[in-house]
Amino acid sequence: MADGNGLIQVEVVGVRTHVGDDETVVLLLDPQSGLLVPILIGQAEASAIATAQAGIVPPRPMTHDLLKQALLAAGTSVRRVEITQLVDGVFHAALVLGSGRRVDSRASDAIAVALRFECPVLCAEQVLTVAGVEVRTVTAEEDIEEFREFLDRVSAEDFETGEDPGEASAGGPASPSSGT
Repeated sequence: MADGNGLIQVEVVGVRTHVGDDETVVLLLDPQSGLLVPILIGQAEASAIATAQAGIVPPRPMTHDLLKQALLAAGTSVRRVEITQLVDGVFHAALVLGSGRRVDSRASDAIAVALRFECPVLCAEQVLTVAGVEVRTVTAEEDIEEFREFLDRVSAEDFETGEDPGEASAGGPASPSSGT
């Protein structure tokens, strides 16, 4: 839901690594639109985000834990995090402190801090529009129904000819060439 400033609250889904190219992303979800924003991040930030989501507290403070403790000791907190723009493939963000002051941040660091402060993560509508990927959720019932429809269209001859049953029904009944 937009907040009047063109910002939409998103959920931090988690960190995922693509095995083939060894790239790591943090995924942000806009539950209203179903758009998923993948942000490419480094391994240190991925670890910081994943440990915060898992509720793991390291025996000694890591960088984002230290930042949280320093802000609290200075008498402030982080009210929210804003993913503000996407420039040349780089996501920009800001920490909005309890005083309202803004601190420029990388998106990955801002998300790691937000998780530690348990504050909202907001994303600019324009960023969602440009970088958001539509998530298609399919229930088991929908999968079964789609498979049943396929079975209704397919015949043994379809496997012999190599034609798609959808193509055959679109152009009339499938029949072998008469050669004339």
